[in-house]
Amino acid sequence: MGDFMVFEHRVVDLGIVAIFVTVYVGMFLGGLPRLKLDRAGVALLGAIGVIGLGVMTTEQAAKAIDLPTILLLFSFMVVSAQMRLGGFYTAVTRRVAALPLGRNALLAALIAVAGVLSAIFSNDIICLAMTPVVARLCLQRQLNPVPFLVGLACAANIGSAATLIGNPQNMLIGSVLQIPFSVYLRQAVVPVVLSLTVLWAWLVWGPQAPDTARLPVTALDPDDEPLFDPWQTVKGLAVALGLLLVFLLTDWPREVAALVGAGVLLLSQRFHSSRVMGFVDWELLVLFMGLFVVNHAFETTGLAAQAVAWLGSQGFNLGDTGPLFVAGVGLSNLVSNVPAVMLLLPHLKAPEAGVTLALVSTFAGNLLLVGSIANLIVVDLARRSGVVIDVWAHARIGVPVTAVTLGVVWGWLVLP
Repeated sequence: MGDFMVFEHRVVDLGIVAIFVTVYVGMFLGGLPRLKLDRAGVALLGAIGVIGLGVMTTEQAAKAIDLPTILLLFSFMVVSAQMRLGGFYTAVTRRVAALPLGRNALLAALIAVAGVLSAIFSNDIICLAMTPVVARLCLQRQLNPVPFLVGLACAANIGSAATLIGNPQNMLIGSVLQIPFSVYLRQAVVPVVLSLTVLWAWLVWGPQAPDTARLPVTALDPDDEPLFDPWQTVKGLAVALGLLLVFLLTDWPREVAALVGAGVLLLSQRFHSSRVMGFVDWELLVLFMGLFVVNHAFETTGLAAQAVAWLGSQGFNLGDTGPLFVAGVGLSNLVSNVPAVMLLLPHLKAPEAGVTLALVSTFAGNLLLVGSIANLIVVDLARRSGVVIDVWAHARIGVPVTAVTLGVVWGWLVLP
């Protein structure tokens, strides 16, 4: 009887490992071959498989999900929806585009705006709102749009690392490790500003394609550029500013404060709640929840703890900056930064390690075209405007910028 139970336990563990490997192969490929599944679908299917295998009950699966992170993500999606529906992002981009600036100064202005806005409203949202306007601006001015658009994606990724609300992985790290908002900001702001400067310098002086581009301009759907509404914009900005002050000055749980802010914005006479909810990235929320369940199930096998212990015995301790740096960069470009953070985070204890992981995983997203959702958003929207950005066009900017900016992070975190 005892031997049978051991055998049964091993079979279940093998099933968990098979599901875990399948899910992370899906994260690497962006889906599963011959199946109409994206990353969110793969994560959801993995969670269903774990529950169906009997490894976890539905109640245990629910407890495996880090609810504060999900609530914080949802709340800021609502805030960003308010700003987008109010036409704020488009209005700011147009205002910058209308400035009488030369190419290099215009690049600096766009990088600065994308970086600052991404630190507050999320890099994906900023890329979604700014890309069509930037593409059209470049084509109208007969400027090569590729450096501007790849620069936009890189700036949004780098800028989002400045705060614990700039991107999903930072929200997760801040929630799990309970890093104070102001503590993280003080550690992150310098490498972020330096890295944005590095990006601008490479776009200005690095080997780029010719400055002119004669490409067709595709008419954009008016729905993609909502009219600017001053009142709705002020309302959204007031809530965002209020939340930042709460995060900086109080101990009020971030997810609770953000939920209250989202609730205030949903009390609207202008925007129907269903329209606001339409801008919530439900697939990203499903991705997070599915990975929480799958990762928790894998932890029950003990294999992850054994692997980390073995690495530690070989001198590769994830609690140290160097090994964590290498693991963060490598995994972020294998399975994308959000799944990479979810894999590494359970093995970190110190807030300092969380700061390292947040900066490294976010900056590493600029290395390859598939390393960040923000990159893919820019490429997709650019194509609709007649601008083609392939893997190599992105790599000519992304690879050197990532190498130097990771060097900036390393110097800031390690050197005295």
